[in-house]
Amino acid sequence: MPTESLAPTDALPWHLRNNWAPVLDERTDLDLRVEGVIPPELQGTYVRTGPNPASGESDHWFFGDGMLHGVRLANGKAEWYRNRFIQTPNITDPLDDPMGGFGDLTRGTGNTHVMAHNKQLLCLEEGHWPWMVDGELNTLGYQNYGGALTCSMTAHPKICPVTGELLAFSYTSPEPPYLNYIRISADGQLLQLEGIDIPNMVMMHDFNVTQHHVVFMDLPVCLNLGALESGVPFQFDRDAGARLGVMPRNGTNADVRWFEIDPCYVFHPVNAHEDGNKIVLHVSRQREAFGASNDDYTEVGRLWKWTIDLDAGVVTEEQVDDRPGDFGRVNDRMVGLDAQYGYVMAMAGEGNAEEPVYGSALWKYDLRSGACVEHHLGTGVRGAEPVFAPADGNGGEAGDEDAGWVISLVHDTNSDESRLVIIDAQDFSAAPVATVHLPRRIPYGAHGSWVPDTALS
Repeated sequence: MPTESLAPTDALPWHLRNNWAPVLDERTDLDLRVEGVIPPELQGTYVRTGPNPASGESDHWFFGDGMLHGVRLANGKAEWYRNRFIQTPNITDPLDDPMGGFGDLTRGTGNTHVMAHNKQLLCLEEGHWPWMVDGELNTLGYQNYGGALTCSMTAHPKICPVTGELLAFSYTSPEPPYLNYIRISADGQLLQLEGIDIPNMVMMHDFNVTQHHVVFMDLPVCLNLGALESGVPFQFDRDAGARLGVMPRNGTNADVRWFEIDPCYVFHPVNAHEDGNKIVLHVSRQREAFGASNDDYTEVGRLWKWTIDLDAGVVTEEQVDDRPGDFGRVNDRMVGLDAQYGYVMAMAGEGNAEEPVYGSALWKYDLRSGACVEHHLGTGVRGAEPVFAPADGNGGEAGDEDAGWVISLVHDTNSDESRLVIIDAQDFSAAPVATVHLPRRIPYGAHGSWVPDTALS
């Protein structure tokens, strides 16, 4: 089977061209070539998902079937690379009319994020239920928590490192309440499904959690059926306003407090934490998104700090840096806590409305001082989300917060090759300690995780 679409490149939309183009085969490759030394503490699998239409074509990047790419690291070796389609009904029982599956929460793609919770590896997107796969990326089935989850789930749940709870939300209801809050116990029981009142159906791609609160971002990328011809029925509407909703983690709709901010859009926060009676958020803020259409990528994010003063009832908004970046992460043990370090992927192509452009650097921020250390990937090398893997292999107590490695996929546009780089987080500007040469071009994708063996056993 060919690995590329056979249509002429210049006849294809951006998400089907160059390294956005899907790969159509599944493969397993063993004993990968490595430059440098893979730290022996890394015992697990790096897994990333992304939109990859099995037919070779799709109307919009968001709609491609989910394909997982995994690299197994163990005993100082890169033992295997695998890629697998997530076997949703869109793959196993495709419909002639895609709209025929409207409302069927099993017909997701899992094409946006993959993460481990309660010994399960969840593949997520925001319009449907999660799908589960095993450690070798074989599909196990969908997850709706014994039928208790009656709505979709965001692609960006947060796992509390203190309680082990999975905190999530859903924004895809076509009627009020447009937002639902979801809280799942460490052992996989649905504890809370709470409707939250907001005035419009908005694209709420991500949210924020702290040790005692959740913070919803009601930002003005609003439902607009007139934009459907561009692929997704959402468009930026500055007049709708923007606000942050703070709720205790076990609270109800009646407990939500709303704080107005300047209209903007955030695809991804970096982290949030409590500072006395204030809540501090670090986010990749852009002035708008989907302004002219939902295929307009003119805007890129930059690191901002929002401080919500719960006593004064106001939000202070500060730009931290002018470097363009997004896909921010922290050490997962610091989610919702006062993390000192955040890791962000550089974005390029600002003003280029045609397609998003991943940058050739990764940023490590000191979130307390705003200082930034740069890791340059090389001329013509495009990065991906920086994922943190702790040095102690996830066993025992954490040492220094940044004791570990940042793992990222990169694509070399000069050679059309893909690699996995492993960077010492405490020597971030230095060359990677190890580079795993991958046996195939891996299309640009979305989000992923470092999954230590202990997370699934």
